[in-house]
Amino acid sequence: MTDNPISYAEAVELAKNPDKDWLCSAANEIREKYCGNELDTCSIINARSGLCSEDCKWCAQSARHKTGIETYPMKSQDEVLTCAMQNAAKGVKRFSLVTSGRKVNKKEMEKFCEMYKIISERTNLKLCASMGLIGKEEMQMLKEAGVSRYQCNLETSPSFFKTLCTTHTIEDKKQTLLRAKECGMELCSGGIIGMGETMEQRIELALELRDLKVKSVPVNILNPIKGSALENAKPLSDEEILTTIATFRFVLPNAVIRFAGGRINMSESLQVRALRAGVNGAIVGDLLTTIGTGIDKDFEMFKTAGYF
Repeated sequence: MTDNPISYAEAVELAKNPDKDWLCSAANEIREKYCGNELDTCSIINARSGLCSEDCKWCAQSARHKTGIETYPMKSQDEVLTCAMQNAAKGVKRFSLVTSGRKVNKKEMEKFCEMYKIISERTNLKLCASMGLIGKEEMQMLKEAGVSRYQCNLETSPSFFKTLCTTHTIEDKKQTLLRAKECGMELCSGGIIGMGETMEQRIELALELRDLKVKSVPVNILNPIKGSALENAKPLSDEEILTTIATFRFVLPNAVIRFAGGRINMSESLQVRALRAGVNGAIVGDLLTTIGTGIDKDFEMFKTAGYF
């Protein structure tokens, strides 16, 4: 374990190591060295749901899928503020508005920015946004409204992405993240595992995130939604999930590697093991189109795993 970045070949060899206990323990040591024992929590609200024009195979919100999710154009300011204040009262550190669709236009952005300003006035939450492939003007509006971190998942490796989505590219996503960085925001970007990609392709993704200097890395585990293109995807084994998380920690020693979607399908014991294999962040509360986990219960589990 050194301060020198590991190579793709080295990461692939690590993932193949049969001693998974050693791999997870070593990843935990890296996390302790570079990040300490503080766990970063955030909560999200689905501020605009469904009817997305994009054809992402994993997504329940695509209009091309018949998943039966609730759809609506925009949450009210009162709904968003109530959710933010409830999360702040529970001790959650960050809060993000997430919208469906390719991007939020300028008129819509003005309304969302007003919500952010009010949240900033009434809570001590750090603010994040995930609003698609927006331009620099919209990004600057978010920055001026108090948003400090922009989220846009790469989702998977460049070599696999084109098999899952044809309406935009991974390069579109990278350019969005670079615009956020130009505006002075931190970056949040990760992906989904369990979509049919190989371990090597997951490592490709981790290296892309390292090159972009991403601060927060959500690791989603595919939750196959009936009616989506990946509804019959085979679930990952516990070992594969832990190996992925531990390998990400080797590649991204300084990042917040974050529990995200799909965690509800992990047993509590597996979650604790993951927290001791490199995870040091979590999205808590309800997620986008599925029910999440109880915040109080999550905090108890984080303490059990040695976090504060």
